[in-house]
Amino acid sequence: MTRKLILITLLQVLSFPLFAQTYITNVTLADVEKQKLIPNQTVVITNELISKIQSSKIKIPANATVIDGTGKYLFPGLTDAHVHFFQNGGLYTRPDVINLSNEFPYSKEIELAHQTMETKLRRYLQNGITNVIDVGASYSYLKQRALFKDSNYAPSIYMTGPLLTTYEPKVYENLKDEAPFSLVKSVDDGIKMVREQLPYHPDFIKIWYITGTDGLETEASALKNLPVIKAIIEEAHKNKLRVAVHATERITAQLAVENGCDFLVHSVDDEIIKDDFVKLLKKNKTILCPTLQVSSGYENTLGQKLKISNHELQTADPFQLGSLLDLRHLSDTLLVNKYKKYMNSEDKVAKDIKTNAILLENLKKLSDAGVLIATGTDAGNIGTLHASSYLNELLAMQKSGMNNWQIIQASTINGAKVLNKENEFGTITAGKKANLILLNANPVDTIENFTKIYRVINKGVVLDPATLIEETPIALAQRQLNAYNFRNIDAFLEPYADDVEIYLFPDKLMYKGKEEMRKEYSQMFDSTPNLHCQLLNRIVQKNIVIDQERVQVRDKIVEATAIYHIKNNKIQKVYFVY
Repeated sequence: MTRKLILITLLQVLSFPLFAQTYITNVTLADVEKQKLIPNQTVVITNELISKIQSSKIKIPANATVIDGTGKYLFPGLTDAHVHFFQNGGLYTRPDVINLSNEFPYSKEIELAHQTMETKLRRYLQNGITNVIDVGASYSYLKQRALFKDSNYAPSIYMTGPLLTTYEPKVYENLKDEAPFSLVKSVDDGIKMVREQLPYHPDFIKIWYITGTDGLETEASALKNLPVIKAIIEEAHKNKLRVAVHATERITAQLAVENGCDFLVHSVDDEIIKDDFVKLLKKNKTILCPTLQVSSGYENTLGQKLKISNHELQTADPFQLGSLLDLRHLSDTLLVNKYKKYMNSEDKVAKDIKTNAILLENLKKLSDAGVLIATGTDAGNIGTLHASSYLNELLAMQKSGMNNWQIIQASTINGAKVLNKENEFGTITAGKKANLILLNANPVDTIENFTKIYRVINKGVVLDPATLIEETPIALAQRQLNAYNFRNIDAFLEPYADDVEIYLFPDKLMYKGKEEMRKEYSQMFDSTPNLHCQLLNRIVQKNIVIDQERVQVRDKIVEATAIYHIKNNKIQKVYFVY
């Protein structure tokens, strides 16, 4: 081969892109900073970055991936700025709140949290959340997150180490690398414990600023612990780490911000904030994450007054969601009734209403004043399920009076600002990371449209959200059981095939088709407010799930076995044995 021919061949090879490119054409693009929608745009993604945005016609290489964005809306990926991976969101996840270790040992709950971390991450991405911030983890999770760093199915994970606190619940003592708390007794302790976290490369240092456990009134307790809080913040900043603080009283929040806190991970809930507090947050550029819904998760679960939306019934971890109703049948009725009585007492209900009103009013005041608000769920706490609870938080923010653009900013660019990474992601801008969501409907019109996801683009990779969580026979069986217990007919029917057949074992056909099921079960749901099915045992054999159940129907208890046959990811046949 001549030198000229070699050169021509080499130039031809080099002319082909050595990188992956995706073109999203004719799409309506959201400029979240200017709060406007820009139609008829083409967005070019090269490897992990947005490389070009153009409104005019653009030449598309033959080997590029093309997505027709006609009628669709492109938004930055969402950020959940407050999660906890060491908590699963179900009934057994906080033994310091309600200790049910006799029913499910906390050691198993810890093990389960690690085992299901990948599924949690997939679920976040399925819900359009491309960044998560764990503001209270442990050394074991700081190690585990490295496993997901380059995974396309996992959002980017930012994480603190154990919460530095002057109060540690006894159930979390002596857990070593699994401990979510580090007890700080002095200024020297605080400095030492910041330094202990440095080899694990946390993204933040987190402080749990708790008052009253020392027997003092709120302000006296806050002032007593202030030297420790101040020392931790100063040591973190010396090491170029931002500081997140759990502070729910006005005095603790104020002292934290005055002493350099970067991120308040809850709202003030004990009083209506005054203008000087608002000015303080603005002056210090402190970001606030309101976490409006987390308390109601506890109140409604422990008070046995849960209402779960179709969205959560269909997208949440079905096993953690199902556990929230276990209080209906646990053997320790004395403990269960104590919690139910307290949560439904007149004083507690009145207090909860007042607290919620304060949270909403304070958020509206802060948002209107221009304080940076970041959306976060506090997911993992009892009743606040990972990923699926995000929509509930958006709706709660809307209830405060925030408009949809303000909520969108809180969920995108402001989440990036929490991490000081607004130059890397949070808007659709050339040069930023291609962490995006392509929607079938416009969330500026209706915030629920954030659930209408056509594609998720994560680290430049285009993903169909339906493929992120593998459908399994056991998940189908659990989803329909959850919906049955909530008497939600639409969510109950979702796992069933349209031509489902219902038999009385062994071969008596009772009825056929989803519409016949709707008639039968709608009547039962409407007429049986105390309907509850307790799962006693479950066997899974390939595509068959066998559930041994105890069902309360009005004043009767029915022992039954249900045999579910699954085909093509739907329940095709059911055999009941009474």
